[in-house]
Amino acid sequence: MAQLQRIAIAPSQFQKEQIILTQEQQHYLVRVLRLRNGDRFIAMDGLGKWWIAQLQGTQAQVLEPLEVKTELPVSINLIVALPKGNAFDEVVRCCTELGVGVIAPVISDRTLLNPSPQKLERWRRIAQEAAEQSERLFVPTILEPVGFSSSLVDFQRSTNQQYICEARGNYPHLRDCLRDKGEMTITIAIGPEGGWTQEEVECAIAANFQPVSLGRRILRTVTAPIVALSIVAAELESK
Repeated sequence: MAQLQRIAIAPSQFQKEQIILTQEQQHYLVRVLRLRNGDRFIAMDGLGKWWIAQLQGTQAQVLEPLEVKTELPVSINLIVALPKGNAFDEVVRCCTELGVGVIAPVISDRTLLNPSPQKLERWRRIAQEAAEQSERLFVPTILEPVGFSSSLVDFQRSTNQQYICEARGNYPHLRDCLRDKGEMTITIAIGPEGGWTQEEVECAIAANFQPVSLGRRILRTVTAPIVALSIVAAELESK
């Protein structure tokens, strides 16, 4: 399986043991990967299903399903205050590789970026490509950017453990706060350049988010979510 190329498909492309390939996918398989009719590749629908498929012109014949175990034992939602420039591209790419389930870009008091709809499409495309590369079963969901307070309300209703990472202050380390209770969902909030304002931290606490530390050093907005996800994976995936 490791030697076969992987592409992500939409669930609607799977029809009666056949995969209807888009023109872009045909170009990628034939022109970029140099596959020929009869060659095999792996198709993943981004919703947990993988198949070995065989190229047949504009379609592909599904040969057999694959059982893949690459997901974390918990579901992780990541709230990230948007950084400047294109730095969020790297957040999406790396956090997809590390196993995030949902990424929620938010506008905080210190956010300078006002993203366009084209940015959202770009982030979703990056997530799909990173999921293919890292052999994920699922392509993470990238939500539309909203205000930080609105995001807190949305995730407060749907998670078991909620943390807001704060670089300054005497807070416990995230690793020491994680509770392994079987199937669960964790939400982690990461601040912008300059950190969260005191009002934002208080708002998160009121929404039952626990302030935590990621260590003694001040991390960049791009680095912090990668560190947080690595901590969760190291603490819970090895059990």
